[in-house]
Amino acid sequence: MVLSTYDIYSVIMPAVKRLPVSEKIWKELGAMKGAGQTYDDLLEDMIERVKKARLEEDVNLWESIPDSEYVLLSEIED
Repeated sequence: MVLSTYDIYSVIMPAVKRLPVSEKIWKELGAMKGAGQTYDDLLEDMIERVKKARLEEDVNLWESIPDSEYVLLSEIED
């Protein structure tokens, strides 16, 4: 099974990309897709969720660093 995505913003020469996926993944993506939702929309939503999750992980990591390990910008020499 091949998942095809289309770039609707490209007017002059539309871009068509093919992403080979296994039958299992194709079925799982189909089950996740909402009524009227395109695979492009689904993948865009999934990408945004992953980006937000990564940002949240980074923020949690930064918040876990003790204040004593921070250096003021004014103390940094070029």
